[in-house]
Amino acid sequence: MSLESVRADFAARQIDLAIIELETSTATVALAAEAHGVEAGRIAKTLAFRLSGERVILLVAAGDARIDNRKFKECFGKGRMLPAEEVEALTGHPVGGVCPFGLATALPVYLDASLQAYDEVLPAAGAVHSAVRLSPARLAAITHGHWVDVCQPAQQTAELALVS
Repeated sequence: MSLESVRADFAARQIDLAIIELETSTATVALAAEAHGVEAGRIAKTLAFRLSGERVILLVAAGDARIDNRKFKECFGKGRMLPAEEVEALTGHPVGGVCPFGLATALPVYLDASLQAYDEVLPAAGAVHSAVRLSPARLAAITHGHWVDVCQPAQQTAELALVS
């Protein structure tokens, strides 16, 4: 049903954007990158957070980016990722298909600067086997997203992994 809500959202807002449906699961960044033949950073993952005061937001970031706790706190204050059941209840999308389109509940969308490293990104489209291809600028326009910088750069993430 979630894929249908994305289709309905695009139709209602006259958004001409092809939804890619694959036979294979794209429920994780690694699976999606392999299925679409792109680097992990091009997969635009959508994460849901509850901020202090019970406000819920969606954050879309490059697939290889990690949340920088200090930057996140400076931008939003305290927050925690929502459990899968709550994510699905609020967005209408299953984990692995969560996207900022066709939402069951209107939620503010924030886009991390990590997406701007790419000319084209692939967020899910409401199902664990679907996606769309679009520029970060178009993603921002469609979602009315606000740009933030709350992730570690992918290079820094890789360097930290090597040190650990």
